[in-house]
Amino acid sequence: MITIINYGSGNLKSIKNGFSKIGADSLFTDNADMIKDAEALVLPGVGAFGTAMGNLLKFQDLILDHIDSGKPFLGVCLGLHLLFSHSQESNNIPGLNVFPGEVKRLPPGNKIPHMGWNQLKIIKNCPILEGIGSEYVYFVHSYYVVPENKDVVSAVAEYGIDVPAVLCRDNIYATQFHPEKSGKTGLDILKNFVKLVE
Repeated sequence: MITIINYGSGNLKSIKNGFSKIGADSLFTDNADMIKDAEALVLPGVGAFGTAMGNLLKFQDLILDHIDSGKPFLGVCLGLHLLFSHSQESNNIPGLNVFPGEVKRLPPGNKIPHMGWNQLKIIKNCPILEGIGSEYVYFVHSYYVVPENKDVVSAVAEYGIDVPAVLCRDNIYATQFHPEKSGKTGLDILKNFVKLVE
């Protein structure tokens, strides 16, 4: 069972539908006990970093305990950003600091927000990218992550700069794009995540 955290800032139905399409059982919840007992957690998200982090504070320790336990964890879009130390969007509000680093606004020169399909460039192996090549996936964002440790970046997408698109470290996986909106490629990425639970 995949547990999707319902904290008021997520594309919950969309990501749940993605798991349903691949035959995976999932639920979204704001129940602390269900989050604590989850086999795998998904942190979705759309909207502003500061608002989302405020909503997420009551689940912060549960999320960090889950990650520390070694169980699979997936962050999607804003859910990726919240794993970082802080964001230019809300400088005075700390993030979860799972990945030390900053969330920065996309540089001028291309349309912001970045909305549309971009090609992945795989730069290192990651379990959720098994069988995935230079495929196109769907992005909607105005900010991008800048990890202190570049080794956590498994794939990038070019949008004026190389935008980190997939991050992997131990049991932590995160995507800047929306796998649930990225056609067969996105569903294959979700399948790969589910395999880590089974």
